[in-house]
Amino acid sequence: MPIRLVCLLSGLLAVSHLWSQSREAPMLVSTQWLSDHLNDPNLVVLHVGGEKDYAAGHIPGARRLSLADISVSGPDGLRLELPPLEKLRDALGQAGVANDSRIVVYPANESVPSATRVWFTLEYAGLGARASLLDGGLPLWKAEGRPLSTAAASVIPTQPRLAPRTDLTAGADWIGAHLHDPEVRLLDARTPEYHSGANPGQMPRAGRIPGAANVPFDSLLDAQLKLRPAGELRARIPSGKELVAYCHIGQQATLLYFAARLLGEKVRLYDGSFQEWSRRTDLPVEASSEANGGAGAAKQQ
Repeated sequence: MPIRLVCLLSGLLAVSHLWSQSREAPMLVSTQWLSDHLNDPNLVVLHVGGEKDYAAGHIPGARRLSLADISVSGPDGLRLELPPLEKLRDALGQAGVANDSRIVVYPANESVPSATRVWFTLEYAGLGARASLLDGGLPLWKAEGRPLSTAAASVIPTQPRLAPRTDLTAGADWIGAHLHDPEVRLLDARTPEYHSGANPGQMPRAGRIPGAANVPFDSLLDAQLKLRPAGELRARIPSGKELVAYCHIGQQATLLYFAARLLGEKVRLYDGSFQEWSRRTDLPVEASSEANGGAGAAKQQ
């Protein structure tokens, strides 16, 4: 074979390899897609759940990852906060995640936000272009009669290079400074009783961040725990603004974050969420007057 032709073919193969490593993965994949690609060499499937449900049966080859592995509780008592970079690198490395991995994340049960929290963390770490969510998760995989394994996956530890995307989060002070900004829209992913203030949960103050619209996280899923079609999501999620999603502790809101990203919206996650906002007495909280036994407009505390 002529040397020139060999060089040309080698160059084309190199370009093809680089393209395959850099191209963006779809945010959402189906159970059929995962079944077809289960033996791909760079595939890393992450089972988000506990030891018992992993041992009871998981997608073949999946590695277990818990939310505790990729989060910290802060010294001020805030739960499920993004961890220091070293902890995150170690956790992902122990799961065998590398920079060229094709990652698929799924929830072990009906808690889809646990999987979207992992997906968000991967995007924050700079690996979002390589990561997808399995639509319907393990419950749909089981319902379709697809194979399960009880054997622990064999994992070769890695040391992924992380590049934190701090532009994907919003802090309390940033939100406070943009409360009246017409280009910023706050979205509360909690269910209506918490948004209205009728149920304070375990928060110091009941209600919501002033001006926040309610988009309950569970309204984004159908009966099979799959994301609703784009048209139905669009009817629930506003467009044309910079969105900020929050919830109780920053877990449910990642499902709303994911859905907004799926629609191509610019969105941030308020990681501290209402657990932080409600305890800071220098920040306003709004509750529906009906939640306080009255009638009429919302009332700020």
